[in-house]
Amino acid sequence: MTARKPTMADVARRAGVSLKTVSRVVNQEPHVRASLQQRVRAAISALGYRRNEAAARLARGATMLTLGLVMENISNEFYARLAAAVEAAAAEHEALVVFGSYEESPDKERMLIESMAARGVDSLIVVPSAADHGWLAEHASLRMVFVDRVPRGLAAADVVVLDDERGGRAATEHLLARGHRRVALISDDDGLSSVHDRAAGYRAALAAAGLPADERLVVHGVFDPCRVAEEVSRLLDLADPPTAFFAANNRAAIGILRALRERPERPAYVGFDDFALADVFSPGVTVVRYDVPLLARTAVDLLLRPPEDTSRLVKVPVELVPRGSGELPPP
Repeated sequence: MTARKPTMADVARRAGVSLKTVSRVVNQEPHVRASLQQRVRAAISALGYRRNEAAARLARGATMLTLGLVMENISNEFYARLAAAVEAAAAEHEALVVFGSYEESPDKERMLIESMAARGVDSLIVVPSAADHGWLAEHASLRMVFVDRVPRGLAAADVVVLDDERGGRAATEHLLARGHRRVALISDDDGLSSVHDRAAGYRAALAAAGLPADERLVVHGVFDPCRVAEEVSRLLDLADPPTAFFAANNRAAIGILRALRERPERPAYVGFDDFALADVFSPGVTVVRYDVPLLARTAVDLLLRPPEDTSRLVKVPVELVPRGSGELPPP
């Protein structure tokens, strides 16, 4: 049975204050003594109380809370899972979510954000493109949290990202520990902070092992799995080919699988992002995995908290999941 959510009445009882005092603290009304504020906030923290944002808005005569989610491409499994998780997290606050995909077009990304703002969307969660986002200064009144990537061109922004550098390093170290010394990197736009940080982790692992990064084995700017498959085949045709691959996202991992269907080689590989059926292949695909609902819930909670004077950066942890493909030895 689902546990009952704590109410303001529960907070009032625990803090030993009136319900009105709790309401004034929660709604940040002035003229509440510091000692009372401290007791109420301690009770809120202990109970895990969350204000019902929808009810609070309706009590003020406002409409229901609406959040916007702007993503790169909802057809990608990561974004589909993120959208479902954001919707579930928003439902805890009785908020509605509207979605938009910009399909790798910065112009469409800007159009979506401006359109949502013009239509009364209260707050936005944005997975930013690699383009400069300085133009968002025109929408300073619109609450925004960025997810998965740090936006370029903004002096301050609230951001929730994965621990990308740690994940890139863990994936590469895993391959090096199996005896591989020629590890290729397959990724997309290096202008994205997530891609840059995963590559930085890859390079850090090589450097720690005393290995120079062979730039001939580094591929950037490849988005489509079919193009990834072509690049993997090209690398395997080199006179001194890689014996292992680090795929910096799920599309790259799928591209590697496509390439290896037609090849006799069996290089090791590790992907960043789990994906459906990754554990069904033979061998199963070793991945760097993370908690998508935690990523979404952190973003929604950050968006609905009172704003602070300084921007906030939250990193969500990652873990390496061995399934077989990352444990293959060098030939």
